Amino acid sequence: MSTQQLQSLQTLIVRQRIRMMVNQYEVHAAGPDGSEAGMIAFAQQKRMAFKEQVTLYTDDTKQQPVLGFKARKVMDLGSAYDVTDPSGAAIGVFRKDFKRSLLRSTWILEQPGLPAATGQERSQLVAILRRFMDSLSWLPYHFDFVFEGEQPAFSVVKKWGLRDKYVVTIHDPRLDRRMVIAMAVALDALQSR
Repeated sequence: MSTQQLQSLQTLIVRQRIRMMVNQYEVHAAGPDGSEAGMIAFAQQKRMAFKEQVTLYTDDTKQQPVLGFKARKVMDLGSAYDVTDPSGAAIGVFRKDFKRSLLRSTWILEQPGLPAATGQERSQLVAILRRFMDSLSWLPYHFDFVFEGEQPAFSVVKKWGLRDKYVVTIHDPRLDRRMVIAMAVALDALQSR
């Protein structure tokens, strides 16, 4: 898929594959009816890696990378994650706001040329229940990312189901879809860290 075609997408579907030793994710374009309309990226994250790094490829053959994100530090609860293209050029950065995330997960996404977008769990009640009652950790969580002034940037909505599945809706056409894809995958892959 060309960069122009990718930038034209307004809705994405991110689905986790169930695997024993790795986290794998498929990113699909969404069709007009909300169905998956073709894979645009495949991600794999090793579990218990020393330093978090996720590479996204065009498909599950893992032959052609399209982007990646990597933690700047090994052990830092508020570490930044650099998002890069296949050549290693910077696309942007995201980080967890550790202090604000104690009761309600909060992420900051920064893309050059745009104000920072802050994403927070939509429901305070679900956020608290997931933290203090392990038996309810399966509850779906939703994130709304907004620019300064509460202008919507994008949202990530977790759907009910056996496998983790997210519908990503992009509200601002200026957002680099690669940044949105990286953040959506990270919300599942890194959320419990």
